[in-house]
Amino acid sequence: MRTAERNAVSVTGRPDGQPMLFAHGYGCDQNMWRFVAPAFLETHRVVLFDHVGAGRSDLGAYDEQRYSTLDGYADDILEIVHELDLRDVVFVGHSVSAMIGVLAANREPDRFAKLVLVGPSPRYLNDGDYVGGFDASDIEAMLESLDSNYLGWSSAMAPVIMGNPERPELGAELTNSFCATDPEIAKKFARVTFLSDNRVDLGGSRTPALILQCADDIIAPAVVGDYVHHNLPGSTLVAMNATGHCPNLSAPAETIAAIKAFL
Repeated sequence: MRTAERNAVSVTGRPDGQPMLFAHGYGCDQNMWRFVAPAFLETHRVVLFDHVGAGRSDLGAYDEQRYSTLDGYADDILEIVHELDLRDVVFVGHSVSAMIGVLAANREPDRFAKLVLVGPSPRYLNDGDYVGGFDASDIEAMLESLDSNYLGWSSAMAPVIMGNPERPELGAELTNSFCATDPEIAKKFARVTFLSDNRVDLGGSRTPALILQCADDIIAPAVVGDYVHHNLPGSTLVAMNATGHCPNLSAPAETIAAIKAFL
């Protein structure tokens, strides 16, 4: 199967423009970029896709061994880049896809021009002096809840992750997105995501990066954004006015402006 079919790849914008590859976060799909990606259609070749298990991806392509670490998802990124022969890529990754993008760019830095990391976290677990935002007991309780009642967990957690309680329609959209993801794959992806440790990979980056840090983000708090900035060479940190973990939905204008300023 071609990578474009496996990952439901969509290519729009200027055919001769610099490639801009958008990667969605956990429990989401490429539709989460619908307020941001169009702003770059006149200047860039815009590439959207779904991780295997999400959106319109081919669920039959899921391989438990391949996707047992974030490296498997980075492999998919690189396969998309090669199949479309993308060079000088601007990679825009939200949440867990931010670190997936770092992994891909570290492996083939000559293919990537810049990284835009929206709410990145190299490790969600607290570890000694490192503050990731979650104790081991928090993560285990969450994973147990996911395993026992994925839809219930989604309904409870998605609005909290989204933030912006005064705009309940945003939390409802994220809940619906979580619920539309294949539950068995989502459970496994959650374990891979929340137990990953990619701190050492930050230091290996050669690609200029923009870090977009939201206020009141329970998934990637400000201290994590500071850690990424201090450990990712050549990075720029922007503290956004946007709150919650999904500024691509809650504050698209601010997100677009920050990306354009960086580019």
